Amino acid sequence: MLSTKSPTKEELAAASGKNVPDIIVPGLKVIFCGINPGLYTALKGHHFARPGNRFWPTLYAAGFTPEKYQPHQEEDLLQLGYGITNIVGRATANAADLSKTELIEGGIELVEKMILYQPQVLALLGLSAYRVAFGKPTAEIGLQEQTIGQTKLWVLPNPSGLNAHFPPKKLALVYGELRRYVEQLES
Repeated sequence: MLSTKSPTKEELAAASGKNVPDIIVPGLKVIFCGINPGLYTALKGHHFARPGNRFWPTLYAAGFTPEKYQPHQEEDLLQLGYGITNIVGRATANAADLSKTELIEGGIELVEKMILYQPQVLALLGLSAYRVAFGKPTAEIGLQEQTIGQTKLWVLPNPSGLNAHFPPKKLALVYGELRRYVEQLES
């Protein structure tokens, strides 16, 4: 269970540069790919752990999970056919702290990882990061023409509470489009 005690500035600073392990196995339906872990997430050791992050409520609202999971339940996603990784493994205070080079190198490593794990869909959570990491400056939200082998690429809005362009209901609708797409792949 996650601690409810707020971390100190010192504890958060100590999490800088840490990695959060991937939650992936071969052959998943969807691997959700964040930009990189935030300091709070790295400190807690679970993906999307910051209380204001809307990833877990959005997965539930979009129909991916049967209940609203908490970050410490992240491995339960595997039983549903979903996983989690990041473009860049290094934790930072903000995704803006990543260099263009780090995002591009992370994109190359992500392609190698997807060739190895072969999910049906790689869902990248952040349009701007996708554009940089994959060299697609005009990409939009949704299914991409580009694939990685048989893996389809789908770009979703970043679920961060800082993303004011996508309030919770709109996030759920957009994420729900991916869920319906994946269901169609299975039928």
